[in-house]
Amino acid sequence: MLSPKNIRATPPYRADIGTPAPFLPMSRAEMDALGWDSCDVILVTGDAYIDHPSFGMALIGRLLEAHGFRVGILSQPDWMSAEPFRALGKPNLYFGITAGNMDSMVNRYTSDRKIRSEDAYTPNGAPDRRPDHAVVVYAQRAREAYPGANIVIGSIEASLRRIAHYDYWSDKVRRSVLPDSKADILLFGNAERALLDLTHRLAGGESIRDIRDLRGTSFMVPRDWKPAPDWLETDSTRVDQPGRVDPHTDPYEMKSKNDASCKTSEDAQSGAAVAAPKTDPLAAQTIRIISREERQAALKEVRGKAVLRLPSYEAVKADPVLYAHASRVFHLESNPGNARALVQAHGERDVWLNPPPIPLAMDEMDFVYDRAYARAPHPSYGKARIPAWEMIRFSVNIMRGCFGGCTFCSITEHEGRIIQSRSEPSILREIELIRDKTKGFTGTISDLGGPTANMYRLACKDKKIEESCRRLSCVYPSICSNLGTDHSKLIQLYRKARAIPGVKKILISSGLRYDLAVRSPEYVKELVTHHVGGLLKIAPEHSEDGPLSKMMKPGMGAYHRFKELFDRYSKEAGKEQYLIPYFIAAHPGTTDEDMLNLALWLKQNDFRLDQVQTFLPTPMALATAMYHSRKNPLRKVTVDSEAVETVRAGKIRRLHKAFLRYHDPDNWEILREGLRRMGRSDLIGGGPQHLVPRQSGGAEFAVLEQRRETPGPDRLARKFGQNKPRDGAAVQRQPIAKVGRANQARSAQANSDRPRPGSLPASARRK
Repeated sequence: MLSPKNIRATPPYRADIGTPAPFLPMSRAEMDALGWDSCDVILVTGDAYIDHPSFGMALIGRLLEAHGFRVGILSQPDWMSAEPFRALGKPNLYFGITAGNMDSMVNRYTSDRKIRSEDAYTPNGAPDRRPDHAVVVYAQRAREAYPGANIVIGSIEASLRRIAHYDYWSDKVRRSVLPDSKADILLFGNAERALLDLTHRLAGGESIRDIRDLRGTSFMVPRDWKPAPDWLETDSTRVDQPGRVDPHTDPYEMKSKNDASCKTSEDAQSGAAVAAPKTDPLAAQTIRIISREERQAALKEVRGKAVLRLPSYEAVKADPVLYAHASRVFHLESNPGNARALVQAHGERDVWLNPPPIPLAMDEMDFVYDRAYARAPHPSYGKARIPAWEMIRFSVNIMRGCFGGCTFCSITEHEGRIIQSRSEPSILREIELIRDKTKGFTGTISDLGGPTANMYRLACKDKKIEESCRRLSCVYPSICSNLGTDHSKLIQLYRKARAIPGVKKILISSGLRYDLAVRSPEYVKELVTHHVGGLLKIAPEHSEDGPLSKMMKPGMGAYHRFKELFDRYSKEAGKEQYLIPYFIAAHPGTTDEDMLNLALWLKQNDFRLDQVQTFLPTPMALATAMYHSRKNPLRKVTVDSEAVETVRAGKIRRLHKAFLRYHDPDNWEILREGLRRMGRSDLIGGGPQHLVPRQSGGAEFAVLEQRRETPGPDRLARKFGQNKPRDGAAVQRQPIAKVGRANQARSAQANSDRPRPGSLPASARRK
């Protein structure tokens, strides 16, 4: 059983911590006011500094502060020179470099590679306050400012670019962010544990180049370096290539230690009988039965000193099949309970990745979120509007992680599949703080959630099974029998939260995993009766089995079961409420026919969507491996293995997106052309069975326009003010932190074009 050191156990670096700073300093003047002559750690971020646990720099800064370290922040420094990186002086321990709560490329560019008009994490939404590949640029500038300083990189950008990865914007495989940034060490995933250990050890005098044993860290080493001589290296292609399979030894087979009754290979082939060996009947017979626990312990001991060598950067860059293989192996080695270390050659050096971090226990989660946050933007921003802050300031993050495993989402690569939940008292305290400290609070909590709305305190029924499991998803292709799906603790939390004096309404805006929700009709009733503000956004993603199988999402049967419960309980509550589904266009595995069938499903169900999304390949996601390699990494990958239909041409991507908005006259021309090419001209016309008219204008146009204006669920969505023009992609998570959730319909690294303020990271992907 994994038993890591509790993050509260290490004594503070400074005995007299004193009162927490009102805000972590961003200038020399603020340092002087605190009586500091230097900072121990300087955090560099591409986001505006908002002192709230939904923002990475605040969460990490306050955690280090609680351990007695002096932390300063360089928020969105001008990267055109090194001078802004000298603003707080040289840090005593290290620069902590992050791009912010989003990958800088996702932050700046749409799925059509167009520059976005707004950056939700910047004052007044300014779109030009951070560079492309911000981690690399910031790290280089910090090194230029102080050549002798230690450089530690983290955040979603560093976390998801820790090995060779496909970069959609340059359409090529890039090497790990480590050699490009020249960083000393990279922290990936939820890195509180590694960060505290690293910081205390550096403060104790250790060299950063000698710290090589921390989980959740990656670093550059000489070729063929190993932590110790007894470590065993295995080529990943030997582990994941089909071949002869030897039968497993039966651990309960009772054989004598000296039993030689087996045939030799020659005798076995000839069928000749083998005489039983002569033995002394009085000789002692040693019989040993190997228990399951012993076998698992032995396996853990072996895996604890094992490293898998992935194909080199040069190899995966040249061969898409090897890229898909490396992606598959990488994801299979993601369970902290059994993951092995990974290594990948980059030229003459190796990128070494230690196993993922051990998830935080509930009391540790409480410790992280109970710090003395100011719960406001830094005063230097004055009255500037920061869209991300406006969206999350009345929401509460109750958990992290996701066991859904959706291939287009990066939560599992970053936060893992094991759910980490806060305690009920900690969550209720934060609601009271919002009521008492957050300006503008009118009584409505906009969200209680996380990556999903309803995975709070759900876990594997058996810890030993959890630690040995290698499934990519606990809910696909069906919900695992070992997964606990009891929603009673979440129901209890909802009831206590809305009973807090001064709280009028608790809304749930995080993405709902509805295939889990239908396992608990009582939860659906509680949600629908008390926590839906007229509309509930959910994410079927598609109607067709082909793309759904590549997404690792449930079929539409689960959607219809949930809709039945939703409608029934809405009626019982006397409320007019609607489901607003989200769908992805041009996802790997999607054909033109799939998108046409989805458009017909939308028409049949009277959905006229305003907010639609085109698949955005993000670093290291399994769906990105499909997009780049045209192979399916959900199965063993070979030259002859399953090929994946991949939409890459811009015109076809636009056609797939147009199918989602079949009702929009702006899309009719491309749809008419596409339908004729597909041999489906029967869907062009003015009748109720048609999808688009023959031409814009005339009687057919008028009929369809009238139908388009007929009230339906999406029209009501506009009435409620939910559907807004989009030019954004879903936001991502800060690797060492948690980010906001309000209206969290998307994943941390979700592949979407939704407005970023509407799907902030701490909630990330809607399930």
